[in-house]
Amino acid sequence: MPGKPAFLNLIPCTVALFALLCAGSISSVVADEKTPAPAADAEIQNPFPDRPKAPSIDGGVEWLNTSGEITLKDLRGKVVLIDFWTYCCINCMHVLPDLAYLEKKYPNELVVIGCHSAKFDNEKETDNIRRAIQRYEIKHPVINDANMTVWRKFGVRAWPSMVLIDPEGNYCGHLSGEGNRELLDKVLEKVIAYHRAKGTLDETPVHFELESAKLKQTPLKFPGKLLADAPQQRLFISDSNHNRIVIASLDGKLIDVIGSGQIGNKDGDYKTASFDHPQGMALVGNTLYVADTENHSIRTVDLDKKQVSTLAGTGEQARFRSAGGKLKEAALNSPWALAAIDDVLYICMAGPHQIWSHKLGSDEIGVYAGSGREDITNGPLETSAFAQTSGIAVDGDVFYVVDSEGSAVRKVDTKNKTVSTVAGTSDLERGRSLFEFGDKDGIGEKARLQHPLGVLYDHGRLFVADTYNHKLKTIDLKTNEVKTFLGTGKDGNSLNPVEFSEPSGLAKVGNRLFVADTNNQRICVVNLEDHKVSEFKIAGLTPPSLPKTVDDSFTAADKALKVAPQKVIPGVAVKINVSPRLPAEYKLSPLAPVKFTLKSAKNPDVVLARGKGAVEGDRLVLQLPAMKQLTGTYVLNLRFGYCRDGVGGLCKQHSAQWNIPLQAEKESTNDTVSLSLDLSKE
Repeated sequence: MPGKPAFLNLIPCTVALFALLCAGSISSVVADEKTPAPAADAEIQNPFPDRPKAPSIDGGVEWLNTSGEITLKDLRGKVVLIDFWTYCCINCMHVLPDLAYLEKKYPNELVVIGCHSAKFDNEKETDNIRRAIQRYEIKHPVINDANMTVWRKFGVRAWPSMVLIDPEGNYCGHLSGEGNRELLDKVLEKVIAYHRAKGTLDETPVHFELESAKLKQTPLKFPGKLLADAPQQRLFISDSNHNRIVIASLDGKLIDVIGSGQIGNKDGDYKTASFDHPQGMALVGNTLYVADTENHSIRTVDLDKKQVSTLAGTGEQARFRSAGGKLKEAALNSPWALAAIDDVLYICMAGPHQIWSHKLGSDEIGVYAGSGREDITNGPLETSAFAQTSGIAVDGDVFYVVDSEGSAVRKVDTKNKTVSTVAGTSDLERGRSLFEFGDKDGIGEKARLQHPLGVLYDHGRLFVADTYNHKLKTIDLKTNEVKTFLGTGKDGNSLNPVEFSEPSGLAKVGNRLFVADTNNQRICVVNLEDHKVSEFKIAGLTPPSLPKTVDDSFTAADKALKVAPQKVIPGVAVKINVSPRLPAEYKLSPLAPVKFTLKSAKNPDVVLARGKGAVEGDRLVLQLPAMKQLTGTYVLNLRFGYCRDGVGGLCKQHSAQWNIPLQAEKESTNDTVSLSLDLSKE
C-alpha cells in the first residue's frame, strides 16, 4: 500500500534491503546451487559490512505489547526487524503470518518490533491499536508512531515496510511490500550465523507483556459480518476471532455453532470443521457460503446435513495478481464479503482490490471487476479500480461495495458492466482518493467516510458501517445524500447515547437493524421506528472450549549447578530462596513469570512439584509442597525474568538448573534452602 505523498523524504542510509543484496552480497545470502559450500573452518563473512548505526526508535506516543519503552541499547545482541504497518491495510495483515513464522523459527535470535505509523486518524489512538493487536493476535512489541516520527527517521515510504538492524545496532537496509518470507529467512540465517560466530549474538530468551492477556473471555470475539435469514427467523454471525459461525434465532436463542473454534482449514461436521478468521457470508437455498478470509478460501456449509466443505481456494494466499481458474486450483487473496445474484456468487477480494465472481455449479472462479490497482476510479469493469473491497449489498442487478481504504461507497451495475462512486471521492490524480477521508455528511463526493467496512441495502437507501468514525450512516440513493444515523463519533459502548467501537457488519429483518459492534465484542439491535438500541444477547452461547496450551518447558541449562547437602525438617513444606546477581541496570521483574519444576535425580521422568514462584525484592521465592520422603537428590529447574530497572519493556528470561541433595533430620530447624546465581556478566 503506498504511503502518503508527504512522507517521501529519504535519509541517505535508507537503501532497499533487496538492492543491498543485489549489489554484491546476494551470493552470501542466497546460495547458488552451483557454488560449493564453504569449508567448515572458512571465515563467515558479514553479509552487510560497513553499515551505519541505525537511528533510534524513540519518539513514539506509547508502547504496546510490552511493559515499557524499548531502546536499541536494550536490543543489542539481537537481530531486529522493524515492521512499519497500519492496521487498516490488507497488505500489512498479510505480512503478519510471515513475521510469526520468523519469530517461531528464531525465538532467541530475532526480535520483531511493530511500528504502527497510522494512515487514518482513528488509527492514531492507542486503545484502537491495542484492540487491533488483540484482533490480529500479534505477539511482539508495537510502537504507536502516531506522529510518524520513527517512520521519518528511517525514510519509510509505504506500508508495509521492514527495516533490518544487526546485533551491533547497525542499519542493514529496508524492504517494502508483502510476500518476502523466503528472502527474509535467508537474510536472517546469514546475519545470525555471522554474529553467532563473532560472539555478538545474544541468544537469551526474552519476554513481553502481551495485550492479549488483558482481553476478557466473551461469548463473541471481534464479530465481523452478519447475515439475516428472515424466512427462517435466524441470524448468522461470523464470530471471527473464535474462528466459527454462530447461528441464532432472532429472539436470541442459540441454534447452532459451526466450527470447533480452533484455527484450521478442516472440512467436516460442525464440531470438527475449522476456519481461520471468517468474515462475510451469503445464503443460497440452505447452503451457506463463507469467506474464510485468512484461509484464503470460500467454504460451503450444508445446513441440512451440517457439513462444511471447501468450494474454492488452495488454502494459500495468491502471491501474484491472479485472473482465477479452476475452483480448487486458483489461489485466492483475502476474500472478505459475499453476495449472490441470479446464481452468481460475487466476492469482495480485499487482497488484490477486486471483485471476483463464481457461477454456482461451475468449476471456475475469476476476476469480475477491478484492474487490481489500488485506487478509486470509475468506468468499465475491467479498467475500474477498487481499494480493499470489504462489504457488499445487493439491489436487483446492482450491488454496492464499500472500499475501506478509499473511504468510498461504490456501485457496480451488472447489466451495464460499469462501476461508479456513490459517496466519497474518486478519479483523483496520483491516488489521492486513498487519502480523502473524514467524517462529513453531504451529497456524493462532498461526503467523507473513514474506512467503512459494512453496507446494507434497504428500500432505496443504504446503511453504512462507517467503521473508523464509530458510526452508522445512511445514503439516499436518489440523491446520494449521506447522513449520520447513529453514533456519537466517539469510540465507546454506551447504548444511551449510542456509541459503537469500529462496527463492521450489518443485517436487517423487519424494523430491526443488527450491527456487529466489533471492538465491543457484541451485536447491537436498532429499532428503526424509534432508533433505540439494545444489545442482542444469545442465550447459551459461550466461548469455544479449546485445548489448553501450558508452557512448562525450560531452556536447557548448559549444566546443573551443584549445591552442598542441605539438612531440612522432615515432612515440612520447604521454601527455596534464589538470589541472582544480575547485570548492571537490571532487576528482577514481578511481571515476568517465575516457573519451576522439581524432579528426583533417580527418576527424572516424574515431576514431583510444579509451580509458580514470586519475586520478593532482589530474590525469588519458591514454595515446595510437603513430601513424606525428603532425603535424596533433587533436580530443580527454574525460569524467571529480569528487566531494565525491573520494569523495562524488554525482559530477558533465564533458565537455571540445580542438583540439590536434601537430608531430612529430626534435629534440623531449617525449612529453607538458599541458592545463588551469577548472571552479572551476561
